[in-house]
Amino acid sequence: MNWKIINSKTVFKDQWINVRSDECELPNGQIIQPYYLLEYPDFVNALAITNDNKIILNREYRHGTQTTKLELPSGTVDKGETPQNAMKRELLEETGYVFEKIIFTAKVSPNPANHTNFAHSFLAIGGTKIAEQKLDISELIENVLVPMEEFKRMLENNELDNAMHVASAYYGLKKLNEI
Repeated sequence: MNWKIINSKTVFKDQWINVRSDECELPNGQIIQPYYLLEYPDFVNALAITNDNKIILNREYRHGTQTTKLELPSGTVDKGETPQNAMKRELLEETGYVFEKIIFTAKVSPNPANHTNFAHSFLAIGGTKIAEQKLDISELIENVLVPMEEFKRMLENNELDNAMHVASAYYGLKKLNEI
């Protein structure tokens, strides 16, 4: 079932993405060339809940769809950083909140056909605001606090559409019911 990589070369590389072209041999001898892979850093995101049981969402412009979206707090895992530490850092940077507990809930693949990275999901509970946001130059994020029942309604009505965040939200809600 596994493909054999005969040759591999980098087509484009910068700090955010590496585009790789592989020449692959399938088990039946068929050669696929080029087969493009997108190598991104791993992502993290969290269902983040404040001390008063509100969900923290980020309102942010997404250039891929050219729309402003409500999403979970999220970010990338820096080189040498664990997903847990990346999540803690991203939550503080994007929201100004610290959390009593940050619990791992899932590891999913954004697109296993041609993406090499994973998205690590967390449930962050007991959030207290201690600072203002410290955003990257490309981030313009407005935090929106949503009551739990309203958040569940938003999920059910497909008002959040980032697939990795929707998965994380459902994993987080499931874990929350287990605590």
